[in-house]
Amino acid sequence: MKQVIFIEVGMGIDLHGQDVTRACVRAARQAIGHNSMPGLRRVLPNESFDEMKVNVILGVPFRQDEVDLDAVRGVFPYGEVSVQVKPGGLLASSGVVLEDKGDLTDEMVIVNAVVEVGY
Repeated sequence: MKQVIFIEVGMGIDLHGQDVTRACVRAARQAIGHNSMPGLRRVLPNESFDEMKVNVILGVPFRQDEVDLDAVRGVFPYGEVSVQVKPGGLLASSGVVLEDKGDLTDEMVIVNAVVEVGY
């Protein structure tokens, strides 16, 4: 990426089921879900969203190799999206095991996301 235009951060949690992909998708959505950039196209080369690059960095507490990168890419409607998964985030007790929700333990999965947008 030659020029970063903006950076957003988000957090996603899977309370029950220990699904790392679900937590990653939620973190990515939260990072971009509360902004509007109406002037973005004007600062992109050729004023085209096709020129936009999106770099997603995820801090995942465990099972990093199980993250469905295509599911995370699917959060972003435009641009060339790259996804990096790194150790990070947090595992913490949810206080209860709900087997009907897929829990294997009482842990909730907390993922942090940084989303860089530029060209």
